Amino acid sequence: MDKRYELYCLADKFFYDTPPTTRETEFDIADRPLPEGWERVRGDEWTVYVPPVQNAPLQGWKVHVTGCAESADKALAHSFDYCVEHGIEFKHLRGPGTLRMRNAKYAPRGASGKLVTIYPRDERELESVLEVLGERLSGLPGPYILSDLRIGEGPLHVRYGGFAERRCLDERGELVAALENGSGELVPDRRNPVFSVPEWVTLPRCLEPHLAARGSTTTTDLPYRIEKALHFSNGGGVYQGVDTRTGEKVVLKEARPYAGLAADGADAVERLNRERDILTRLDGVEGIPAVRDSFTLGEHHFLVQEFIEGRTLNTFFAERHPMLDPEPEPGKVTAYTAWALRVHEGVERVVDAINERGVAFNDLHMFNIMVRPDDTVALIDFEVAAPASDGGRQTLANPAFLAPPDRRGTEVDRYSLACLRLALFVPMTTLFVMDRGKARQLADLIAEYFPVPRPFLDEAVEEITRGVPEAPAPVFEPDADGWDRARGALAGAVLASATPQRRDRLFPGDVEQFAGAALGLAYGAAGVLYALDATGAGRHPVHEEWLADRAADPPRGTGLGLYDGLQGAAYTLARLGHLDAALDAVAHCLNERWERLGDDLHGGLPGYALVLGHLADLTGERSLEDAARRAVQITADRAPDGPSPRPGLLYGGAGAALMFVRRYEKTGDPALLDLAAAALRRDLAACVKDDNGALHVDQGHRVLPYLGRGSVGVGLVVDEYLRHRPDDAEFQDVRSSVRLAAMSRYYAQPGLFNGRAGMLLYLAGQDRDDPRVARHIRDLAWHALPYADGLAVPGEHMYRLSMDLATGTAGVLLAIGAACHDAPVGLPFFGTAQVHPVETSTAATSIQPERR
Repeated sequence: MDKRYELYCLADKFFYDTPPTTRETEFDIADRPLPEGWERVRGDEWTVYVPPVQNAPLQGWKVHVTGCAESADKALAHSFDYCVEHGIEFKHLRGPGTLRMRNAKYAPRGASGKLVTIYPRDERELESVLEVLGERLSGLPGPYILSDLRIGEGPLHVRYGGFAERRCLDERGELVAALENGSGELVPDRRNPVFSVPEWVTLPRCLEPHLAARGSTTTTDLPYRIEKALHFSNGGGVYQGVDTRTGEKVVLKEARPYAGLAADGADAVERLNRERDILTRLDGVEGIPAVRDSFTLGEHHFLVQEFIEGRTLNTFFAERHPMLDPEPEPGKVTAYTAWALRVHEGVERVVDAINERGVAFNDLHMFNIMVRPDDTVALIDFEVAAPASDGGRQTLANPAFLAPPDRRGTEVDRYSLACLRLALFVPMTTLFVMDRGKARQLADLIAEYFPVPRPFLDEAVEEITRGVPEAPAPVFEPDADGWDRARGALAGAVLASATPQRRDRLFPGDVEQFAGAALGLAYGAAGVLYALDATGAGRHPVHEEWLADRAADPPRGTGLGLYDGLQGAAYTLARLGHLDAALDAVAHCLNERWERLGDDLHGGLPGYALVLGHLADLTGERSLEDAARRAVQITADRAPDGPSPRPGLLYGGAGAALMFVRRYEKTGDPALLDLAAAALRRDLAACVKDDNGALHVDQGHRVLPYLGRGSVGVGLVVDEYLRHRPDDAEFQDVRSSVRLAAMSRYYAQPGLFNGRAGMLLYLAGQDRDDPRVARHIRDLAWHALPYADGLAVPGEHMYRLSMDLATGTAGVLLAIGAACHDAPVGLPFFGTAQVHPVETSTAATSIQPERR
């Protein structure tokens, strides 16, 4: 799970939004007067100070000052004074709230702890910063920065990295921060949670003693052997080990001081000490791990516990849940129900025993429940457990089991147990964060498919919905009237959420829109406006003007591709009649070093080729056609050997194959269809079939059927290919196995790229009358929630609503439209096949892969 999402839940109850960094939360130092010529630049997260003479290199050894609530003001004051006095560029986090989020338990581990970043001009200035500023800051507390080399006892840390904002493609084809290697090539500037020196860089002499000191703390003298890591968070790791004195398996929990903050401000060390005390209090309770030891190594604290054999409850769903099958077998449903009821009974028995000892567990969820091989259960992770008499609220909680603010003490555990009753059958209780009334609909759904005693469900609903008025459940119907109602409800919610007064985003959606994707098709305004127009939900001039204005003058860091940025904006603007604005957007793209982009449809060359070729057809501009042909040729030349590293429509060979098919229709060159087939085979080489014969993309740790990164996205392009080679038996077989992947009864999320809506779009494109199409339409209501006077769906991870195309409401609108609208509806560049090539001056130009 991507932990960024939790940080983007802090600002708004309904939508992912940038973490709050208002003027009221800024550090006092942000108002200090600056000498003449200095510039202060406020960003969303950082405040940057630029000296009158800017002569910092593009990359080098950067200094980080770490801090916590107790030390931040003093660390900032000394850093400000030193850097301004010496004319050194620096930046600091905007305020205490930003610092807390940076140090929270699930903040990114590599970057956590950074309060100030200083950019020395050379190694001599680096040494001066470490010596002079280090002396002024000596003794100030703060967390260890995992990506850096610590200087003495801190709070200074050092890492070699980029100073200027430069980008390159990593091995997965993603655009990432870059620095220049010894050969002058841009390579990824990795921010891993471990200090390393690039192979072409020599460690400065002033850092040598600190590197030697770093290696002086080892686990050699401990009576424990670490065998593997089980889990990492910003607060520390959890490791499986062996007590070398007895041979007993143990679990070692690590806590880093000043890191992994909870809502009450407690750091990981304080919570680890609480856990030790609580487990000691619960000693002897069946299903509770016993304490074996505690110790400190360096500055890290450890708690050693009994090892519980088994697996966490969440790991059982993929292999046991019957609704993952297209047609669940009654025997399997019955067996699963008996198992789930048995597991819940065991969990309830352990929680009751904990509560009888006067303790509130406070953090019951799927990942903290261990199921042993004999199906008995145990609970783990007691770091937020507390005496029930404290009457406290939750300070850390899984969103799917987050109790309302009025639940205190053991009432928190009662609420979580009620959520577990439903989550064992339909793991969608995350929706309760936005609407606890949804519990009634989920209980009815469970009763329809599983032989669960109705009182078992009704008691859960009563506990969850206490104080929540009853409301009718959302409904989608697969007929003409149902389509009109669904379109009105979904489009109404989308339009009610719009914020044209904001510059950073138009429609609330996925967190990716705050990383440069606010204009594109996937997460940005272009995708929403495309879906509204394609499904007959109307034109909206104010919103179109917003997109046109931003595309003409895109914010720094805006993506360039079809789904992540400007090419997608250009496509939608052209569709809506704003051709000049579309050409302005494309001009920005062509002014970049676009030939170095990746081979993926999401942000790379296939998207360029498709949009540029489309605009060339609309305008007759030869330069656009030439650039489109160049993008096709580069992609063909780069064709890799072996399976795709990131198979699927957005990042794999399927996206390139779509481009080759569309180019074939323009030129008639059969070699392009051969290239399309080869690209599809690279994706298919990374696919596997399940026990039902359904095809999935195999990512090693999981298999995916979805449209964006899974087999259904590959299947969409296979269908486009088969329009031209319908007798290809190999791909006809692929089509059949992909169809099975789109027929499961349950999908965890509703979205187009990673959920049920993508399955609906795929099946509707093949046969609108397939009964499974109607079933998917009805079942999309499982995730629907009321918003304004309409209906919306949650986005990725289901913590908040989303209105975008890839993860949210616009994607569901498009998918239902594909099945019900009276005009063809689909993703851009799909379903547009021509019977035979158009005769143009490019028809004789053959695209061939470069020989390797």
